[in-house]
Amino acid sequence: MLDYHLHLWPHSESSVWYKLDQIAAYCEEAAANGVSELALTEHSHRFVDVTSLVGPFWQRYGHEPTSQVMADYFDWHARNSLEDYVTLAKAAKDEGLPVKIGLELDYYADQMDEVSQLLAQYPFDVIIGSVHWLGTWGFDDVDNPIPMAEWKSRDVDVAWGDYARAIGELAASRAVDVLAHPDLIKVAGYVPQDPSEFWDRMSESAATAGVSVELSSAGWVKPTGEQYPAEGFLDRLVAREVTFTTASDAHRLARVGERAGDLATLLEARGVNELASYSARQRQMVPLRSR
Repeated sequence: MLDYHLHLWPHSESSVWYKLDQIAAYCEEAAANGVSELALTEHSHRFVDVTSLVGPFWQRYGHEPTSQVMADYFDWHARNSLEDYVTLAKAAKDEGLPVKIGLELDYYADQMDEVSQLLAQYPFDVIIGSVHWLGTWGFDDVDNPIPMAEWKSRDVDVAWGDYARAIGELAASRAVDVLAHPDLIKVAGYVPQDPSEFWDRMSESAATAGVSVELSSAGWVKPTGEQYPAEGFLDRLVAREVTFTTASDAHRLARVGERAGDLATLLEARGVNELASYSARQRQMVPLRSR
């Protein structure tokens, strides 16, 4: 098994990076859950290099109710050096730990090319891509009442349509190798009566772009209460012969490799017995289960 979605940075205002012993502990926890390869994929919005490049994009959207929330979010998160992060990840790899140097690249509308040029300077093994906001609306910020209130005033189908479009643009940008938690839009529990149209659109986008898709256990601990992607969405991805990585989206040690066996079972039930592993942004297929 693989776990291609792990974060090193805690939710705090500290600017001191963790050390190799934290990564070693992640690897031990992963091995205990049958996971043999980890990708360290910290969020791009944590790095001043990226946020300085994209600038205060939320200002383009005028005075949306969530504009100030987005400004505060970036002010709180963007404190760290991409160089320091990559240096730490490379040191772990050089020590022989079973890790890949990765990044979770957030979707920046109309700016993916310039962000890709920045990231090309670094020795990434894999870049996973995610959509966490639409305009200035952080639709998955389930602990913040302001963006959550937006769900009550927005049409759910329109929100899903906007999200599917963003996922399609992210995949088509060729900036990422893997789409992370591809139906994250459901996280607060707002789902169309029939999501089939959106599943079709997103699975077609992944297949056309040739990216892999992450099957993640993280959704099981969210309000939506199911893995990413939903089984109907997963069926469409399999039918289009999309390749998969597996992930726990772990922000702390106890969740590294969480329910990895359950993810494998979901794939095996659909005849999938290989996963996509990445080195130097190149994909190779490996057995689904390492033991």
